[in-house]
Amino acid sequence: MSRLHAFHGGIHPPEHKAESNGARIVQVPLPPQLVVALNQHIGHGAKPVVAAGDRVAKGQMIGRAEGRVSAAVHAPTSGRVLAVEPRVVAHPSGLAELCVVIEPDGEERWIERQRFDWRNADGPAVLDHLRDLGVVGLGGAVFPSHLKLAGARTLDTLVINGAECEPYITCDDRLMRERADEIGAGIAIVRQLMNARQVKVGIEDNKPEAIEAMRLACGGQDIEVVVVPTLYPSGGAKQLTRLLTGREVPAGVRATDLGVQCFNVGTVQALYRALEHGEPLLSRIVTLTGAVARPGNVEALLGTPLSHLMAFAGVAADVTGHVYGGPMMGFVLPSLEAGLTKSGNCIIARNAELFPPAPPEMPCIRCGTCAEACPAELQPMDLYWFARARQFGRAQERHLFDCIECGACAYVCPSNIRLVDYFRYAKSEIWAAEKSRDAATLARRRHEARQARQERDKRERAERLAARTTPRPAPPPLPEQVTPQEAPAAPAAPTDDDKQARIAAAMARAAARRAGQAGKGEGGDGA
Repeated sequence: MSRLHAFHGGIHPPEHKAESNGARIVQVPLPPQLVVALNQHIGHGAKPVVAAGDRVAKGQMIGRAEGRVSAAVHAPTSGRVLAVEPRVVAHPSGLAELCVVIEPDGEERWIERQRFDWRNADGPAVLDHLRDLGVVGLGGAVFPSHLKLAGARTLDTLVINGAECEPYITCDDRLMRERADEIGAGIAIVRQLMNARQVKVGIEDNKPEAIEAMRLACGGQDIEVVVVPTLYPSGGAKQLTRLLTGREVPAGVRATDLGVQCFNVGTVQALYRALEHGEPLLSRIVTLTGAVARPGNVEALLGTPLSHLMAFAGVAADVTGHVYGGPMMGFVLPSLEAGLTKSGNCIIARNAELFPPAPPEMPCIRCGTCAEACPAELQPMDLYWFARARQFGRAQERHLFDCIECGACAYVCPSNIRLVDYFRYAKSEIWAAEKSRDAATLARRRHEARQARQERDKRERAERLAARTTPRPAPPPLPEQVTPQEAPAAPAAPTDDDKQARIAAAMARAAARRAGQAGKGEGGDGA
């Protein structure tokens, strides 16, 4: 048995898992439309490869990966593309992003799937295949999986995350209970691709059925299923890595540099379906809970309007809003018209009983309770003051970007300060400043390059002009060529007097000839 290594902080909020984890996963009926966002992962959004009016088959690529940190997007079902246009997406900003709107035809007509021989393919080909099938992390971060697999050639410990520590969310619990065999097969694939020496599956002790199912599925594979205590946020990648291996992942250091990598159970199951069955990531398990008539877990196609999902669950009349994700790290949805994305593991219908109005903020009393709860061992009260005073540089010096935004500090704050909101604000301001600085640096470099180009062109023009105005030296004489000094002098040109004399002499000669001819004629007549 592995020895557990506790991490700093953590909290025990009410679980609210029993409401949704008792029933099996069910399929959601096809909606009238699917709104498939082209940016469903960290990095660059996919580039659309279809247009309005196109017919698409299930599994057909509709968005090609754009850049290194990206993944493809596919049609969740067969049908007709109605539009490729900005639509509201599941994001706290409520802004629109480019989406492909598909009208299902109900035929569920698949593209021709060809099995990929990943066992005999080289590493880059396998990674490209996963990128083109749109496999990303399903634990919340939605990081493209092919990049995580490319992080190390040899791994000491592969960590599989089945903790699912956040309240209300039970999609991974039900997935482990019902599809443990596929998860086990996916773990074996990842282990082979990363050449991992050992595998540890971490599951919280409030999921006994999932623990038993995973132990049965992983039996005989040298995979250790480790039971960890129920403590939020034990499902964070760094926290679970600390729990299972005792290794701390410092800021700016990749886990693979320490010989560890972490994958969610849903991710490895999707990876198995991609490599063994040629299936792109087209759907995911979603927990529908809160103030609904039928809480539970459903398998829904990506792009399914959230309003369609909540109507399927039966929303109560007193609902005041909806949370996308869990109550700790999720956000309030601006609209239910958005389509389901790969990060959508839970939708909670809020009412006043489950989510009473937040009390007003009070001044910080520097009690230190937030620091005691912080799993990243930060000083949230200092970060709060720096963020509020817009001293973002000092916030960075206090490791602002080590904050995982778990919300544990805000949960325990006796002054009801929304600490995470301040941290997100500070991060966004720093990112905006860095983006502006990068743009200014790029503009300066372009200006300097333009000036250098203009100076070069000016210098080259001056050199060409100087070359044209400089007289060319006379060519040397040939050996047999006579020099000007040795050549005979040319006859002098005749003057005007000489010409007149010559003309007069010629006229005199002509007159003499005429006179002589006349004398001869007269003598002949008298003979």
